Amino acid sequence: MKISEIRELNQEDLLNQLKESRKQYFNLRFSKASMQLSDSSQIKKVKRDISRILTVKKERELLSLNPNLVEEGENWKE
Repeated sequence: MKISEIRELNQEDLLNQLKESRKQYFNLRFSKASMQLSDSSQIKKVKRDISRILTVKKERELLSLNPNLVEEGENWKE
C-alpha cells in the first residue's frame, strides 16, 4: 500500500487497516516459524505497510495538537 493511498483513508479505516496488517504480520511470522512460508519478502512488505500507517497516524495526531504545522511546513506530505 502506498503512502498516498494510506493518507486518503479516514481514521476508522486507518485503524482497521493497521489491525489487519498486524494480524497478517503475525500469521506470516507464524508461517515462517513452521517452515510453511514460501515468499519471505512478504514479511518485509507488511512491516513497511505497518510503519507507513503508524506514520500517517502520528502525523494526524501532531496536526490535531498544532494546526500551525501545516503553514510552517507545507511540503511535509510529499
